[in-house]
Amino acid sequence: MIRVIRHRLFWPVSCLLTLIVINTVVRPRFIKITLRDGELHGALIDILRQSAPLMLVALGMTVVIATRGIDLSVGAVMAVTGAVTLTMIDGSPDPGSLSTVLVAIAAGLAVALGLGVWNGMLVALLRIQPIIATLVLMLAGRGVALLITDGFITTVNSPPLKFVASGYVLGLPFAFILAAVAVAVVGLFERRTALGVLTEAVGINPEASRLAGVRSRGIVLGAYILSATLAGAAGIVYSSNIMAADANAAGELIELYAILAVVLGGTSLLGGKFSIAGTVVGVLIIQTLNSTILFLGVPSAEAPVFFAIVVIVVVLIQSPSIHKIARKVTRRDRAAGPPAAIEAEKVPV
Repeated sequence: MIRVIRHRLFWPVSCLLTLIVINTVVRPRFIKITLRDGELHGALIDILRQSAPLMLVALGMTVVIATRGIDLSVGAVMAVTGAVTLTMIDGSPDPGSLSTVLVAIAAGLAVALGLGVWNGMLVALLRIQPIIATLVLMLAGRGVALLITDGFITTVNSPPLKFVASGYVLGLPFAFILAAVAVAVVGLFERRTALGVLTEAVGINPEASRLAGVRSRGIVLGAYILSATLAGAAGIVYSSNIMAADANAAGELIELYAILAVVLGGTSLLGGKFSIAGTVVGVLIIQTLNSTILFLGVPSAEAPVFFAIVVIVVVLIQSPSIHKIARKVTRRDRAAGPPAAIEAEKVPV
């Protein structure tokens, strides 16, 4: 039992289950899943579908943070990718063609990959601080997206594109399947190959890993390329959901939510220690909390305060210092218990 409690995923999973229980008590239909026309529907399914963009961004952020870095440009990359993809679809003679959509998506992801190379070169090769290197693209990226769309919100009518966010495969939302596949692939490489060990080594001590023969620059470069590519995929999912390229709204503040999800999942911001499964749980906590706020009818102006209060509680529950204090109190109670019982036995009747 103690081993289970000390597991890094115990508290994140407990927080997620607590949110689900609270929602179920308030609205019993929360956990109800129905099958209509071979598709699963329900509040839980909606949470899985809506969490896809954040899941993709947080997954890449996890690997970047594991290398002792940070990527503040993921929201801007989402905006640029969405702008490139929808501009190409809008300018094509047949926006509803599957081949047109696939070519546009490939072009958008290629641009996202290029932006990842840019971030990675600044950090790995030029040794610029990650927060400064990615801040450059964070500030300039949305301007680039606005240039691509000529300052307007580009809207399209393309069934193949809409399928990305609204379609179903095997009864599950395609967006969720896309995010799940990304998690499985990254988890496979980071936890079932030597890449994960090398990533942790670079995050714990870059200089020592370099002296040990680890090509830290390549690993750091790869982390930023992965982060930007996944952010590009998230941008396509977001644009598909609203069927428009909005350079100002796409990925707004998502970098902060991604960092929060990573931290809630137990990944250390100091680098080295990271958890892919923890990030998944952290994303689900955030999305479930968003769903709870909307259901409770919290005004949009007050929602951030409500969200912050719950997040503070969750972070405190996971705090090692709080756990240490709780262990001290428990040991003190145990130590005080037996003597009191012995004294009680000595009292004459």
